[in-house]
Amino acid sequence: MPPERGDDELEIGEIPGVPRPRERQDLVGQEAAERAFREAIGAGRLHHAWLIGGPKGIGKATLAFRVARHLLARGDGQGTPDSLALPPGHTVARQVAGLAHPNLVLLRRQKAPGSKTIPTQIGVDAARRALHLFAATSADAGYRICIVDCADELNLASANALLKVIEEPPPRSLFLIVSHAPGRLLPTIRSRCRRLTLKPLTAGTVAQVLHGLSPPQAGHPPALIERAASLSEGSVARALDLLDPDTLAVVDEVEALLAQGDRPDWRRALKLAERLAGRDADGLYAAALDTVQRRLAAAIEERQGEPPARLAALADAAERAAKAAREAQVYNLDRRPVVLSLFGA
Repeated sequence: MPPERGDDELEIGEIPGVPRPRERQDLVGQEAAERAFREAIGAGRLHHAWLIGGPKGIGKATLAFRVARHLLARGDGQGTPDSLALPPGHTVARQVAGLAHPNLVLLRRQKAPGSKTIPTQIGVDAARRALHLFAATSADAGYRICIVDCADELNLASANALLKVIEEPPPRSLFLIVSHAPGRLLPTIRSRCRRLTLKPLTAGTVAQVLHGLSPPQAGHPPALIERAASLSEGSVARALDLLDPDTLAVVDEVEALLAQGDRPDWRRALKLAERLAGRDADGLYAAALDTVQRRLAAAIEERQGEPPARLAALADAAERAAKAAREAQVYNLDRRPVVLSLFGA
C-alpha cells in the first residue's frame, strides 16, 4: 500500500492511491521482459544501455526499478536468478523507494526548488546533475544505474548529454531508458541500446491491478472496473482515466456518434462539442480524441482485406483528425469545430 501523501508531495504524473514505480514490488503481465533481463544477467552479457519501450502505463518504469533493486542488492552473481524480486523490507528496496541509494539516479522532469511551474522537458542541467554519478567511482565497486523516465521528454541538449555518457560508459554502468515512443528518440541513442519492447497488458491483468489499488482509487464497482479495463488497450494509466464516470460517459458518447456512420445526430455532436470546449475539460477532450483514433485504428485493422483505397481513406481520416487537434492546441483555437469535424470525417 503506498504511503498517504499531501498534494504538495505528489510528483509529476503521479496519481493518488497508485504506488510509484519505484515503490512497487510486484510486476504483473511482463514476465517475458523480466526473463530477458534475468537471462542477460545469468549469461554475464548485461548490455550497458537498455531502451524499454511500449505504451504508457504497462509497467516499463516498474520493470526498470525492479532490475535496479536486484543489481544494487545482489549484483550479477553466478547463474540466472529465478526472480528479480527483493523483500519489501530489504534495505536496498527502502533506499530505492526513497531515491536514497548512492549508486542510483533517476533522470526525470522535476520542479525546481522555489519554482511554481513544471518543466515540459528534461533540461540539460538536470541531465548533467544526474549523470555526474558516472564521473566518480562507485562507492562499493557495484553497479551505478541511471533510470530515465521518460526519454520522450529529453530535449536535444539533454539527449546529447545522455548520449555522450552511453557512448563511452564507465565500467559497471547501466542505463535503463524508458520511452513511450522509442522511434522518436535520437537514432544515435537507439543504436547504442538493446531494445526491449513491452506488450500491452491483457484486460484481465489490468482489472487485477485496478482491484488491488488503495484509496482513493479503490472501491469502484466491479462493472466499472471491468469496463475500464476492456477499453484500456492494455494500459493501467488509461484504465485509471476511464474510472472517472465523466470520462467514461464522453467515451461512450463518442463511440455512439461514430457508430452512426455518415449520418450522426448533429444535435448530440454539438452538445458534446460544447461540453469539451471549456478549458477545464482538457482531460475529457483528450479522451474524446483518443477514442476517435482508437476507433479508426481498429477499423483499419479489421479491414485489412479491403481495397487499398478504402484503407487509405481511413488512414487519411485519422491523420486529418490528429492534425486538426494539433493545430487547435498550437494556435489555441476553438475546440468545437475540431470535435464536429471528427464526426464529419
